Amino acid sequence: MLKKCTSFIGVIMFFLAGCAYEANEVLWICPGKKSVGEALSVLKSNSKDIISFKANGKCRLLYYVEDKPKPQKENFSVKLRVKPPVDIYLQGDAHIVHKAIVLGSNEEEFWLSIRPKEISAYWWGKWSEQDNSNGMLINPKILLEALGIIDIDEEDSWSLSNKGPFDILTKQDKDIITKKIYVYSCDYRVRKIEYFDPNSEVIARIELAKYKKVSKECFIPSLIKIKTNVQSDSEKSDSITLNLKSIKPAVINDILFKRRSDRGFKHVYRVVNGKWIEEPQ
Repeated sequence: MLKKCTSFIGVIMFFLAGCAYEANEVLWICPGKKSVGEALSVLKSNSKDIISFKANGKCRLLYYVEDKPKPQKENFSVKLRVKPPVDIYLQGDAHIVHKAIVLGSNEEEFWLSIRPKEISAYWWGKWSEQDNSNGMLINPKILLEALGIIDIDEEDSWSLSNKGPFDILTKQDKDIITKKIYVYSCDYRVRKIEYFDPNSEVIARIELAKYKKVSKECFIPSLIKIKTNVQSDSEKSDSITLNLKSIKPAVINDILFKRRSDRGFKHVYRVVNGKWIEEPQ
């Protein structure tokens, strides 16, 4: 990888602050792409190279509940199954709770169920009723982008800048920033993505490291940290950190990507016209 760098100014130490598993990475400073079109073309190509795969690993979840100033901490073993471009299944098992977390999506729906000590809740919705899954503790669309399946639309909505080892692609809706993608210029793999609210304040952040080769052209980050609810209170942000092991190509049964029943959960929320509504139980 480094042999391909035509020039560099220096070396920096890149640290993913706050990760459950620290990642110190030496990043060389290489020339960035010359145009937005060139940069987006590489990201689109990388996204198309993502194949169906499976992975196991560990997960740490930090989340806040009402009336408790300190975060609740849960550790899980996880199973991850991905079938691009939209099918994803994540299952987290605690020591005494099977399927303590189940997250998934398919072409029509997305869902999340959580049942650790302080939560018994189920969220779900149809993509046709909401084009994202904001408001969920863990967001399936954001997790797909963390794995390299990035939503990139028309070129005119993006701009390109460069800072240190990163090309920074910024997406805007009129004058409002909606997303920033930080791409390491030497290998052109994403290291960070930020999502913004209508006031251009960060509301979610992904940090990525330790890419693993799954096939000839497919590389998946094995260390993923997703932080949500960033804007509301930076000291009380929910986060999930995934440390993936044994990432392998796989043929995956489509039954995994079928939404399960919401029976047995204390709270069930469905998105209706872009808003979360609690359904009666």
